[in-house]
Amino acid sequence: VAPREERIVIGLGSMALAVMLFTMIDTSAKWLVLAGLPAMQVAFLRYAIHFLLAVVVFVPREGLSAFESYSSKLQVLRSASLFIGTCLNFMALKYLPITVTTTIMFAGPILVTLLAIPMLGEKVGRHRIAAVCVGFLGVIVVMQPWGTGFHPAMLLNLGALVGASIYFLMTRKLAGSENNSTAQLWAAGLATFCLAPFALSQWVWPTAPADWVFFVMIGIFGGIAHILVTSAHRLADASILAPVIYTQIFPAAFVGIVFFNTYPTVWTMGGGLIIISAGVYIWYRERQAKKGK
Repeated sequence: VAPREERIVIGLGSMALAVMLFTMIDTSAKWLVLAGLPAMQVAFLRYAIHFLLAVVVFVPREGLSAFESYSSKLQVLRSASLFIGTCLNFMALKYLPITVTTTIMFAGPILVTLLAIPMLGEKVGRHRIAAVCVGFLGVIVVMQPWGTGFHPAMLLNLGALVGASIYFLMTRKLAGSENNSTAQLWAAGLATFCLAPFALSQWVWPTAPADWVFFVMIGIFGGIAHILVTSAHRLADASILAPVIYTQIFPAAFVGIVFFNTYPTVWTMGGGLIIISAGVYIWYRERQAKKGK
């Protein structure tokens, strides 16, 4: 198993590239569901192609030992939380702009901070608890549950947020104890086999050339992105990597305008600013706590 290393610049670069690819996953998913493909089929495509990519990349080099896990229960939890979150996110993308789903998902590092208390036994002080509360206030601003801007699909996005947060917690916990190959093969393989019955029973083939491009590329984007994320968590602490996710607002806004003719609203940008500020403060407190050790 490759041990953890302190190669922060490479870790940050890997995470930044992964964030760009996350946007392309969402872009592909939204494009395909709007083209009439069922969300479960789109999720299956994302993982089936990811699984084939992982097999081609890792199995020739490591053999069947690439599938062997030292922490099978944690790998199942990590894998299940990721694909459930993906399915919920893809269903939400049919109804919501990418900027909205992306901004809500920005609360991930904040929720990770909260969930790390019971799941990883980490201690979180009152400053970070206060920042968590402020961050979720930002989520409420984006969702606008009091007005016409609210859409029930935002609740699906909240479920996706919980799934993604557990996935990142398990990635942090397994970093340095499991190979990248094992993490990819389990995450993509479990999702592929669980989603196959639902996807194949309602299969729809693309019709337009652009649909076929996203049909093929969604899994490639997903596979490369998650290989990079797992590598990044081995090369740098999660507390260093966390703020990189906020750079996704720029490509998300760009593809929203270019591909779907949707512009971020004042509520989305304002709530996003609150969430990002809270996340950066949590990042700052974690860095200060590590320096004090």
